[in-house]
Amino acid sequence: MKTVVAELRQIIHEFTDKIDQIPDSDFSDKLLPGKWSKKEVLGHLIDSAENNLRRFITGQYESVPPKIVYDQDFWVTANGYQRTPKADIISLWKLINERICEILLSVPVEKYNAVCDTGKEAAQHKALEWLAADYVKHMKHHLNQIIPGSFTITYP
Repeated sequence: MKTVVAELRQIIHEFTDKIDQIPDSDFSDKLLPGKWSKKEVLGHLIDSAENNLRRFITGQYESVPPKIVYDQDFWVTANGYQRTPKADIISLWKLINERICEILLSVPVEKYNAVCDTGKEAAQHKALEWLAADYVKHMKHHLNQIIPGSFTITYP
């Protein structure tokens, strides 16, 4: 977990400023109808953080793997990121990810293999340690959509 947290902290530190430097018009622009703007992509990362934060906590104490399902399009629409000020979205992204770092550092080693049910059809039950590493990989994938070429990563 320490390696995952160190990587996540580096990303937070580096990308908070990089994202803030994107002009508001570029950040809010929707290149295609039905596709997310960069602002909404960052909003999606906030939603992902909220759902994973819950997984990282409840997965430690629930006797039956908690089923935490995330409907990404609904969450992005319901949160109205497209009409939210850029500074608010960046701050929320930064703060919730800093909170995730603290939570991950507090997970006892014996709980790393505790499982959570992501509600996805294939391989629903995932260990907290796997979820944490995948969370960072997922973030890199979407940060590449906001600032292309930021990471060399393949993510389905």
